[in-house]
Amino acid sequence: MDKLAFQDYLHKAIPQSLAMQVSVDGISNDYVQLSAPLAPNINHRNSVFGGSASSVAILSAWSLLYTRLAAQGINATLVIQNNTMSYDAPILGRFEASASLVNENDWSRFIKLLLRRGKARIEVQSILNYDNKPAGRLTGSFVAILSSAPRSE
Repeated sequence: MDKLAFQDYLHKAIPQSLAMQVSVDGISNDYVQLSAPLAPNINHRNSVFGGSASSVAILSAWSLLYTRLAAQGINATLVIQNNTMSYDAPILGRFEASASLVNENDWSRFIKLLLRRGKARIEVQSILNYDNKPAGRLTGSFVAILSSAPRSE
């Protein structure tokens, strides 16, 4: 999937991503990297607001699942069921969130279950980086619900 087309899709489908000025920096079948600037995500301490950092991390994880399912022609509703977020360092400028599956071996089981039962769950992680150093980590459990409606993009 083309990163600019996907960025446009995110901005239309998830308006918060536009307000936060999220950019799609990299996208492939097993990796998504998003970034966002400080200005629209700033807090009272001139660092990134924790809610913004968490939102970008969740969005990168969601995007990874969305693009992987799309590559397989599977239309599903994706929702986050739960997550843990750790903040390891202040973020004082543009930051990145890179998502990957917690365990790549879970993907085939996830797809089989989704196609058989219409619903499946999988864990995704997202690493926040600022100034080429880790600044936080999200681990989230996402649920996919198979949809018979055509994919909208």
